[in-house]
Amino acid sequence: MPPSKLSRALRYVFLDRDGVLNRKPPEGRYIQGWQDFELLPRVHEAIARLNRADLKIIVVTNQRGIALGHSTDDDVKALHEKLRQTLQAQSAHIDAILYCPHDEGTCDCRKPKPGLFRRAFQQFPDARPENSVMIGDSISDIEGARAIGMSTIFVRGDVQTRKPGAEKAEAMADAAANSLPEAVSLLLET
Repeated sequence: MPPSKLSRALRYVFLDRDGVLNRKPPEGRYIQGWQDFELLPRVHEAIARLNRADLKIIVVTNQRGIALGHSTDDDVKALHEKLRQTLQAQSAHIDAILYCPHDEGTCDCRKPKPGLFRRAFQQFPDARPENSVMIGDSISDIEGARAIGMSTIFVRGDVQTRKPGAEKAEAMADAAANSLPEAVSLLLET
């Protein structure tokens, strides 16, 4: 990643959830609860590194499974609480988790729309596109962040569960990494 893109201004790291923090289910399948949630290797270490660097971590995730009836709002909140507890036990923490529960084309918060980012900027008044980076594994993550002027890192992840558009997303991103730990190394060693 070019040092001029982020340099010392970086204060906020936005993360997608499925495919970045946890193993993404196959296309058309949904994580319905903690029993379906598998944290990826070394994710807690990567988040702890960001914490030690005094960076705020905000998860922004599309959770269409709620709109489709695969899970409820309470299911997703319970899963996120268990995620927070699991990370806390490993000396890591996430500052906020924002999610879109809507189906495609029914809101302004489903990435690549800017609603989740705008909500984060309201919740964290010091956050701006210029001092933030988005780390995601899909075209909607990269397009959404780029549309508001945020730097991006594409996570290649597991080739078997990649969504269509991964090649375009990687080409569009400011940098690419194989995993969140690798993306964090790119950020912190720039």
